[in-house]
Amino acid sequence: MVQDNPTEDAGNDDLYEHFRFVADKGQSPLRVDKYLMNKVENATRNKIQKSAKDGNIYVNDVVVKQNYKVKAGDVVTVLFEHPPYEMLLTPEDLPIDIVYEDDDVLVVNKAPGMVVHPGHGNYSGTLINALTFHFDNLPNNSSNRPGLVHRIDKDTSGLLVVAKTEEAMTHLSRQFFNKTTQREYIALVWGDVKEDNGTVEGHIGRHPKNRLQNTVFLGDDADEKGKPAVTHYKVLERFGYVTLLSCRLETGRTHQIRVHLKHIGHTLFNDERYGGEKILKGTTFSKYKQFVDNCFKILPRQALHARTLGFEHPTTGASLKFEAPIPNDMEACIEKWRVYAKHVMD
Repeated sequence: MVQDNPTEDAGNDDLYEHFRFVADKGQSPLRVDKYLMNKVENATRNKIQKSAKDGNIYVNDVVVKQNYKVKAGDVVTVLFEHPPYEMLLTPEDLPIDIVYEDDDVLVVNKAPGMVVHPGHGNYSGTLINALTFHFDNLPNNSSNRPGLVHRIDKDTSGLLVVAKTEEAMTHLSRQFFNKTTQREYIALVWGDVKEDNGTVEGHIGRHPKNRLQNTVFLGDDADEKGKPAVTHYKVLERFGYVTLLSCRLETGRTHQIRVHLKHIGHTLFNDERYGGEKILKGTTFSKYKQFVDNCFKILPRQALHARTLGFEHPTTGASLKFEAPIPNDMEACIEKWRVYAKHVMD
């Protein structure tokens, strides 16, 4: 669990809480610097060790050194004298593709490459920076992020709903929690998906060896290591070495589609974080390698687009549903594979 709020601990009135983690029940003793390396994205060992040396790392409200062993149930916090950068929002006049707007909600078609909210390494140029420029008094969510009800990854394109009032924030957040929203993604994946449709179920949590990835946990300890996640998929087109899928989310975990599809052996095309930027299926011919490299150049990101978003309007109760066309880079890549597959079959 991560929180971005100023700490309320007695004696730390001049410090701000940047991170807070509660060690899982199954946590075996682990040095706090290594523990934080696994938890804080984009953090370096040197930065964490300096934070410990400066007295910024606390466990159960007590300052600890870098060699403290974190145990199950420990509350690990990192405190600094300045607020988290993501709390220091600077409105920026950036273009937003608005699909729908009224007094309560805003539906945005996010471009690929745009980060949704400020965070470590991305303090400007985000959707939130743009929203706070164009709209006044957006309500904060539980993480102090104005208007944000849900999010999609930086290199994923597609639809997001934004709340413009406190009432809308509460109502929409409840819909996502109760899994009553409709969310469909278009994904191009490596391999020939055998079944025409299927469901992937498996708890999702942070990868134990690669802190930038999430992974699927199964078995008796799955509840301790991850959160339940369900993804339904349907084959739209087959191109031999890759397959075009429609994916519907029942839950909304971080990297859910990317993790679930990799788990069943069909990593997203050009998903660098999960290994999809390599040639995972196909021939050894140099012409084929050149063809795939050209596809990577056309689509320099993971092949994932949030195409459909449906929800109940928080005020009128009307059922709303929106669709965003597949963006040009992904459409061009799909068409290239379509032509290639036809050529191979002929």
